[in-house]
Amino acid sequence: MSAASAGFNPGRVGVLYGGTSAEREISLQTGAAVLDALRQSGVDAVGIDIGADTIAQLQATPMDVAFIALHGPGGEDGRIQGVLEYMGIPYTGSDVSASALAMDKLRSKQLWAGIGLSTPEFAVVNADSDWDQVLKNLGGDAIVKPAHEGSSIGMARVQSGAELAQAYRDAAHYDGSVLVERLITGSEYTVAILDGEALPPIKLETDHRFYDYDAKYLADDTRYLCPCGLDAEREQGLKALALQAFNSLGCRGWGRVDVMADHLGNFYLLEVNTVPGMTSHSLVPMAAQAAGLSFAELVVRIVRACQTES
Repeated sequence: MSAASAGFNPGRVGVLYGGTSAEREISLQTGAAVLDALRQSGVDAVGIDIGADTIAQLQATPMDVAFIALHGPGGEDGRIQGVLEYMGIPYTGSDVSASALAMDKLRSKQLWAGIGLSTPEFAVVNADSDWDQVLKNLGGDAIVKPAHEGSSIGMARVQSGAELAQAYRDAAHYDGSVLVERLITGSEYTVAILDGEALPPIKLETDHRFYDYDAKYLADDTRYLCPCGLDAEREQGLKALALQAFNSLGCRGWGRVDVMADHLGNFYLLEVNTVPGMTSHSLVPMAAQAAGLSFAELVVRIVRACQTES
């Protein structure tokens, strides 16, 4: 059944994708998949490859709703959300402030620590940091990540001061703010959030040193387990933690929460993604399928939630 025949007619939906961030290629894939799903559902949809002159592009393409499929800075950090609010165009996902907060891994972790939600210990580093001391303070095994990037871009696992120094330089190429986070050795999970509900968690397994860009988007040997293997009580606890993390940042609509579990089974929050990928390797569509939603139904639900909130 098409969205239109089901009594849902959002008008013209503009799918905003591409952009100018380091995640442009993934955004192009996400946008193409979303655009195709909307059209298959009978929705009048048009794609807009966002460039440097965003306002002119939006003015040139009238729309009733914007589906934000932009990843990384400019798309997930509140900037495009602010433009759309100024132009009076309803849009999918989190608002300006929640988008900016979720995109900032440092601020997110500080907020979670402040309200008692577990997240790995971390340090903010700069070119003058004592690399050996930073690594020692974090247990000798750590993950380096730009504070405002996604898709594992600029991330590296380090086990020596020399590796940390090089990883800092690589990460600083993408972002002026760089975090070093204690490595949690154990299982990695991701929990998709859709319209106030946590979908079935997915356990991620990779033979890479960590779940990096290649493991996310290129490798064919990354394993996605759903059901995730947790017993019912622990799975419910994981879903509740993910929802609490999502809501604590003020997020809405849809998103994805990434979580690590240590060897004792304790959960640690990593980050919230407010515009997760929607590619052939993406996790939110997998979780939606496990909950009985097709890709097209998922996309329509995201648009419907946006209209309910606006």
